[in-house]
Amino acid sequence: MKQSRNTTAKATILTALENAHTALSHAELLALVNGVCDRVTVYRVLDRLVKEDKVHKVITLDGTIRYAACYHKEQHSHNHVHFNCEKCNTTTCMETVNPEVQLSSDYTITSYNFTVTGICPKCN
Repeated sequence: MKQSRNTTAKATILTALENAHTALSHAELLALVNGVCDRVTVYRVLDRLVKEDKVHKVITLDGTIRYAACYHKEQHSHNHVHFNCEKCNTTTCMETVNPEVQLSSDYTITSYNFTVTGICPKCN
C-alpha cells in the first residue's frame, strides 16, 4: 500500500525535527521538506504532531514559534527551559534544567515556557 502524501509529509517533518539539534521554525521546516508538501500542510502536520505529543512548541523572545521533537523519558514534560542564542539565533531544549514555579494557591498552572537568552557554546 502506497503512503498517502500527508503521511509522507508527517514522516518527513518528524524526521527533520528529530535530526535537528535545535528547535526549528515553520519556515526552516518548509525549506527542509523541499517540496514534499506545501506550507499549509506543514502547519497542519505540526499541529497534529503537537497533539500527539511527538513535538512541542517553543515561543522565542521575538515571538517566533519553533518546534522541537520530544524524546520521551520516564518523566516527559514540555515544561523545561529553552536557550536562545543571541548570535546564531538557535533555540535549544535544556531538558535537564528543571525550573520551579510557585504561585499562590488560587492559581492553577497548566503549562509554562521559560526562555533563557545568551551565547551558546558553539558561538562562544
